Amino acid sequence: MVGKNLGQTEANVQIGAWGLEGIITLPQANTTRIVLFAHGSGSSRLSPRNRFVAEVLNRGGFGTLLMDLLTPEEEQEEAFTGRLRFNIQLLSERLTEATNWLVDYSRATLQLGSNLSIGYFGASTGAAAALLAASERPELVKAIVSRGGRPDLAGESLARVKAPTLLIVGGNDFSVVPLNELALEKMSIEQKTLVIVPNATHLFEEHGALEQVATLAQNWFKMYLK
Repeated sequence: MVGKNLGQTEANVQIGAWGLEGIITLPQANTTRIVLFAHGSGSSRLSPRNRFVAEVLNRGGFGTLLMDLLTPEEEQEEAFTGRLRFNIQLLSERLTEATNWLVDYSRATLQLGSNLSIGYFGASTGAAAALLAASERPELVKAIVSRGGRPDLAGESLARVKAPTLLIVGGNDFSVVPLNELALEKMSIEQKTLVIVPNATHLFEEHGALEQVATLAQNWFKMYLK
């Protein structure tokens, strides 16, 4: 467990018998809306793109939890094989356990009781993990945003997702756009939207592209993360 000071704090997120490194940021003393980031494709809590989006959300009054979904040993294996990034079941289970940890943390450290409202921000294969985890915990996860994600990898779980979901894809991410369109069709909820950012590629490295992603995410969470 981490300290009680507000602001940005290093966290040891308990997952089974071990802990995963995380960074929890609480911009206000009464923060009840917290977005948990699920990265993918070999990324980590130190991803500059996710950190940028997290900072924008923090300025909007949202708490954020950036964390590693793999242990250091698994990270080493992933660097050589690239196998674990597509293990959606494993990533989803880690995300679910991290969500449980966040609930316990909010009660013990923030004294929020049952007032916590959780959102997921998933990138790449982490988007599929977020959707799968959200389908298992509909009472906890209230909103989802995917950035350059592979929501199609969530498979049959897409139809069970209850949380309002925003899919953001770069217009020049040609192979991923149709996969997001397919995933959107499989989702049964009414509050679902696909936004294509013109001229952006998979990592949204173009000028102003990531800013658009952050603004879209913040607006989505403001609407649905109550």
